[in-house]
Amino acid sequence: MERYNFQVIEKKWQKEFSKNKLYREKGNKFYCLEMFPYPSGKIHMGHVRNYTIGDVIARYKYLNGFNVLHPMGWDAFGLPAENASKQNNLHPKDWTKQNIKTMKSQLKMLGLSIDWDLEFSTCDKDYYKHQQEIFIDFFNQGLVSRKETYVNWDPIEKTVLANEQVIDGKGWRSNAVVERKKLSQWFLNITKFSDELLQDLETLEGWPEKVKLMQKNWIGKSYGCEINFKIDNKEELVKVFTTRPDTIFGASFIALSVDHALNKNFQNDKNFKNFKNECNKTGTTEEALAHAEKIGFNTGLFVKHPFIDKKIPIYFANFVLMDYGTGAIFGCPAHDQRDFDFAKKYNLEILKVVDDNKLEMLEEAYTGNGKLINSNFLNNLDVSTAKKKIINEIEKKKIGVRKTLYRLKDWGVSRQRYWGCPIPMIYLEDGSVVPVEKSELPIELPDNIDLNSQGNPLEAHPDWKHTTHKATGKKAIRETDTLDTFVDSSWYFLRFCSPTHKSSPFDEKKINYWMPVDQYIGGIEHAILHLLYSRFFTKGLNKFNNKIEISEPFKNLFTQGMVCHESYKDQNGNWLYPNEIIKVNSKTVIKKSDKTKVIVLPPESMSKSKKNTIDPETMINDYGADAVRWFILSDSPPEKDVQWSDSGVVSSNKFLQKMWDLNYSIKIRQEKKIDKKIEKEFISTINNFIKKINNSINNFRFNVSIAAFYEIYKHFNNFLKKNLSNNILKEYIIIINKLMIPFTPHLAHECLNLLQCKNINEWPKIEKSFLQEISFAIQINGKTRDIIKIKKDSNEETVNKKVLSVSKAKKYLQDKKIIKTIFVNNKIINYIIK
Repeated sequence: MERYNFQVIEKKWQKEFSKNKLYREKGNKFYCLEMFPYPSGKIHMGHVRNYTIGDVIARYKYLNGFNVLHPMGWDAFGLPAENASKQNNLHPKDWTKQNIKTMKSQLKMLGLSIDWDLEFSTCDKDYYKHQQEIFIDFFNQGLVSRKETYVNWDPIEKTVLANEQVIDGKGWRSNAVVERKKLSQWFLNITKFSDELLQDLETLEGWPEKVKLMQKNWIGKSYGCEINFKIDNKEELVKVFTTRPDTIFGASFIALSVDHALNKNFQNDKNFKNFKNECNKTGTTEEALAHAEKIGFNTGLFVKHPFIDKKIPIYFANFVLMDYGTGAIFGCPAHDQRDFDFAKKYNLEILKVVDDNKLEMLEEAYTGNGKLINSNFLNNLDVSTAKKKIINEIEKKKIGVRKTLYRLKDWGVSRQRYWGCPIPMIYLEDGSVVPVEKSELPIELPDNIDLNSQGNPLEAHPDWKHTTHKATGKKAIRETDTLDTFVDSSWYFLRFCSPTHKSSPFDEKKINYWMPVDQYIGGIEHAILHLLYSRFFTKGLNKFNNKIEISEPFKNLFTQGMVCHESYKDQNGNWLYPNEIIKVNSKTVIKKSDKTKVIVLPPESMSKSKKNTIDPETMINDYGADAVRWFILSDSPPEKDVQWSDSGVVSSNKFLQKMWDLNYSIKIRQEKKIDKKIEKEFISTINNFIKKINNSINNFRFNVSIAAFYEIYKHFNNFLKKNLSNNILKEYIIIINKLMIPFTPHLAHECLNLLQCKNINEWPKIEKSFLQEISFAIQINGKTRDIIKIKKDSNEETVNKKVLSVSKAKKYLQDKKIIKTIFVNNKIINYIIK
């Protein structure tokens, strides 16, 4: 029998796939997009999984008659390229282009249905020219501002870090302790859309609930009130915003941000200066503040409690920031953990005002519900009622107002680095800051750059920043900060709709046809910021361009799990690559080089730092792209983590060889007598498999689809020797090959070619007359009341309808309360009733 030589066959079809597009003249549009990759060097298994999932969906939709857009690009700016350039003495542009070339060739090996004619990189001047144009439009529409603020400053990399780049108070790459530093920064005013971004989450029915919840929490709408506390023996007030005004009778201190206006009284105080320096070491993220030791500076001042005869001390504290609320809080230690830790340290009163039904002293703050105690006129009220009453009293006494705040902050986009999109703003001699003329775009990066200069390389460049203001001819200075790379990835999905459009960032007609993205696929790690920023960009563009009809970028979102692998350490604690070890047996692993015992650690997400990675190119060369695709989809549901297994890929390769052998056997099979009954049974089973695979693809249960193909293989093998015609076997193995196209496109196309199938690009239709009916038990409280006939794999809703319309069991359910329903697919439904 002829062997399936995947090395030869896959190369043949990879060339064909790179020519083919998934466009159709007719049919509904379908825009399928995977989050585009950073060109770091080589693809990893995370890329393989992400793009294989997208390819299954894109091919499936195309085969079902959709006009499909399936593009690819490169998120090519960023600090890693700058750092790699320093290490390798290579320009970031050259390093990036080399990596793109390598990764593109590797992705092509996977046989993806990507239209490479749409490809672009964010470092292409044709791309960032339009990004600069959008920035200027945003500036003119009031969506860009420049202001002084405290930032996360990495003292090693000499750059600002976004909150998500600060891990445990340290820079994500340098591992240096992040400091607070006050800088003048450019901001995109995302807070102008706070309410819209929050409310429109409800319209995103195709998004996972966990992602919507993460975004909701990040936006953080808070209801509360602002209270004016009068400073004792002074005319000054301290305004405090709180979401827990009900706990005001438990207040034992006021805490101010070190940047609060009251600090003017302490500017010359040596102790305060030292305290402020300590605060600057804490960073600005909520995570850093939560984990940092709570420290305070006692001002010696007091405020008067607004409702009782009590004085409350004022402290400056390192866990209060100016950019939320008023930069001041009242501390109620009994019911807030940060306040509790602070009060313990400075020996301040801890008074319980919400009853936790315990008599003993609090060991930690109680944040649950309960009745108010020790709270004057609020006593015996629940928390919710107490909040309403105290806010009414505060407004009645005219010492404050009810207020709604958002946790969301404006997006700081300034980065002190070379390899990024230049910000198209200039500083004039009179101190004003204006955009450059659009006719001057793009503002290009200089090629001659010293990346080893201290701080921002563009600031240190001898002449790049010196320019003239086109309108007046006067001297001006360019902005030397570049844009955060999150900006690059916040509108790329729009550019893909018309990537060669020159006169503007995109063709509005193409945007209105293709957008929103019908299926967006990417890792859960981008669930908040990238998706939130993309939503903001879409809404911002929609605000000033009335030709754009969309306000949300992604209709459906799928977040795939990680690819995991065991990690290994030698006796000295050094990480080892999988190819540096030998598995002697299930319990013993040794190091190849010296045969010493290796420590095996549990599987976790593949990481270059822990060396638990597998090279996809090696796997593809050894076992074929289809085998790698097959395994990566078969191991678990795609939203779950997949445990990588070399033996799993070997098994996948063997099964695909069997599928080839099956096709070849049918091609050369001798004709047999025909038995109509056997034929009907055979066809009926195949139609049930078509339905199952169809449903499982639509539900992103690719592992279920692949399990069905194993059953299909057994089914064909069982019938090869039975009285079926060659025509029937050939007709239905062609159908199976078509079903396999999204999963193993090389093998499927080669088998279809072997069987001389002409009409390849069409998804098989279910012949409903052949669908199997099965016996299905209807139980009431565990007792069988009827057996009905129903189509195989009917869902619970379908069974319910039939039970309540035609089943004899329906009389037992009439006027009864169903407490619980137990549904077992293809077997029983059991109604538990009173």
